[in-house]
Amino acid sequence: MRSVLAGAAGTAAMTLAYGLERRLRPLVQGALDYDDGLVPGQIVAAIMHLRHVTNRTDRELGLALRWGYGSAFGLWHGVLVRRVGEPRASAAFGATLMTATLTLFPLLGRTPPPWRWPAAMLATSFGTHAVYVAAVAAADRLQAAATSVDQR
Repeated sequence: MRSVLAGAAGTAAMTLAYGLERRLRPLVQGALDYDDGLVPGQIVAAIMHLRHVTNRTDRELGLALRWGYGSAFGLWHGVLVRRVGEPRASAAFGATLMTATLTLFPLLGRTPPPWRWPAAMLATSFGTHAVYVAAVAAADRLQAAATSVDQR
């Protein structure tokens, strides 16, 4: 449960990072990267064989995916922390996350390969995912510290 809550905290931090970037780059129209746009929802709709999906539904499916996947993915960080400790756990966690991001979107046919992504999109993707990883690690560490204090 601790790792799922850490994943949710990471997802919240990532969502806030997108909001902050939008404020810092007001001239950018549309999605800041593929995770921020309709692509995740389009992938969910395709996997679920949903037809005639609107942009609003794609956005809602994408948000559901972000929060569900982001929270559940915290479990992987928890496993890594127990096996290899920090900071190696966060490095492996971040590498797994970025590998999934850079391969699954193109493999599922919704984006070009990452070497064709605009530089700003790549920078946003790496930056927001780094925020997610750092927040998951921090939330996991804080919860572990609170648990160890409670057990004393």
